[in-house]
Amino acid sequence: MTSDPPSSQKGTEPSFLQRLTASLFHEPASDAHEQFVSALRAAKTNGVLSDDALFMIEGVLKISELSASDIMVPRSQIKAIDISEPQDQWLREANQSGHSRFPVIDGDFSDVKGLLHAKDLLTALLHSDYRLEEHLREAKFIPETMPLNLLLKEFKREHQHLALVVDEFGEVTGLLTIEDVLEQIVGDIDDEFDTVDIDAGNIVSESRGRWKIRAITHLTQFNQYFGANITDPHCETIGGIIADRLERVPRPGDQLTVDGFRFKVLRADDRQAKVLLVERAPKAASDKGALA
Repeated sequence: MTSDPPSSQKGTEPSFLQRLTASLFHEPASDAHEQFVSALRAAKTNGVLSDDALFMIEGVLKISELSASDIMVPRSQIKAIDISEPQDQWLREANQSGHSRFPVIDGDFSDVKGLLHAKDLLTALLHSDYRLEEHLREAKFIPETMPLNLLLKEFKREHQHLALVVDEFGEVTGLLTIEDVLEQIVGDIDDEFDTVDIDAGNIVSESRGRWKIRAITHLTQFNQYFGANITDPHCETIGGIIADRLERVPRPGDQLTVDGFRFKVLRADDRQAKVLLVERAPKAASDKGALA
């Protein structure tokens, strides 16, 4: 009398590794991606992966689908040193910005001279005969369509931290740093200057199609600004909506899609969300609840 070995019993649920292997080697590319992500999320549910690990793996997958234009700081918001202005003026503005690297231009971005590191500005403060041109570094230019995964490789290979984004005509349209790319993987990287401008109000344009907003932003203000219609009889603020949908206190890195808007928690304490990143979700997306 024979019987099948336990590993061959019909109806046995395939393991995480079996599903992962199948998704990588036995499915068309589009299906493989979905199967892979599904397997990873199942692994998190079963305690094989932590929330942070899943978040970062999904970030790695995401950067290959994003291009420079998706996350760049738009030209109008770039903090640059304009050498056509008096030295005292651009020194003061550079100091107030808190950035560590600056594009150097002569009049406008049609004439980019190079890049200047903040530490080199100390020399300008100590020596009256300081010549900025002697401290410039070559600027890196990249196309708007450059995938972020390739850009990250170039940053690493060339030991670069900043690139200027140009359109098909060679015009500067934005700026990207290695921090911007890494944030797509690990989440928001805070520093002492990376805050929402108090004087700018509750909603601040961050880059093309992305905004930083205070969690205390009232639903009425949010709806008026974005032409949205997010309502809830139990919530008055957008932070309240996020907490209500998550059914817990929001944590940094939490992501949620609500009524056509994708929210990511950038900053929170043990009681409430503080700062959110918001962008319009693709039309096919709907209110699916927490993603992380």
